[in-house]
Amino acid sequence: MSNVVLVTGGANSGKSEWGESLAIESQKSVVYIATATKNDDDAEWTQKILEHQQRRPKYWQTLEIPLFLGSSIEPITEDNCILIDSLGTWVANWLEKDEVLWQQEVEKFRSSLENSPCEIILIAEETGWGIVPAYELGRLFRTRLGKLTRLMGGIANTVYLTIGGYAVDISKIGVKLL
Repeated sequence: MSNVVLVTGGANSGKSEWGESLAIESQKSVVYIATATKNDDDAEWTQKILEHQQRRPKYWQTLEIPLFLGSSIEPITEDNCILIDSLGTWVANWLEKDEVLWQQEVEKFRSSLENSPCEIILIAEETGWGIVPAYELGRLFRTRLGKLTRLMGGIANTVYLTIGGYAVDISKIGVKLL
């Protein structure tokens, strides 16, 4: 069974950097799964992707997997550490897909995580601390990501919250609700 670590927090809180440091600490070969896809019409998004790419060690293997995370981790062997960044972007990629298909993919992903022999680090954004989105698609995003993050927290061995540049191991100080 895999060792799943969830790193969650707000925008620019240090989630990705903390997850990257945990991947390095694993002393395993790292397979970085990027859920983001480039959009040439969005310079800010392109810059954010570039910053992530430049920060990662060049010897890490990078896979760009915007949709089917479950099947992407199945062939990765136990001598690797998998870093998936990020679940929020993955949810966004699925927003216009049918709810049934989404639930099937979430189940496939959960099952793949639980059956993987790898150490797996998941990066997830916390969106529920802000205002209620004014639009249906925004509310769907918030709901799907919130439920997914809670599901991942339920199967994770360790859960970190990053806030203000600090990572707090909430699995040690919190009470598991699931």
